[in-house]
Amino acid sequence: MPSMTRPFVPRMLALALMALAVAGCSHLQWPWHRAPPPAPAPVHEVDIQGSAASLPQYWKRNTLVIDLSGAAGSGAVTVKPVAGTTWPVRIAFRVRPGSFQVLEVRGAQRVTLPVAPGGAAVADLELPPGAYLLKTPELAVSWGPAAVPVQ
Repeated sequence: MPSMTRPFVPRMLALALMALAVAGCSHLQWPWHRAPPPAPAPVHEVDIQGSAASLPQYWKRNTLVIDLSGAAGSGAVTVKPVAGTTWPVRIAFRVRPGSFQVLEVRGAQRVTLPVAPGGAAVADLELPPGAYLLKTPELAVSWGPAAVPVQ
């Protein structure tokens, strides 16, 4: 019996030393390790008035993203360009799937954007060209349940 335990002890000692060595290398930069991307910096490009007036705004390339991911149920806001400026080239709304069913934007045109009923990640819903023009005074944005068709 003593001969069987002798090979076991050096193996366990070797495994323990290897685990200690690997744990001591945590300061090294591994090739597969990437730092997470930095959080987007909040900006103030448009004035938002209404029930959820403190919605964060971010730039994602040349698109202004208005963050509605914290909104649920139903609500409405009015979006206007800051005095002395014009509309951004592109506007998108960040939504959390399942928090409400539809996002409606009224500007130069009425646009209805459905929100996915489920999913884990947030989605950016971009307004199509023509939804607002440079001379559009404001955008009326509302969210809530989908309208029931009249029969």
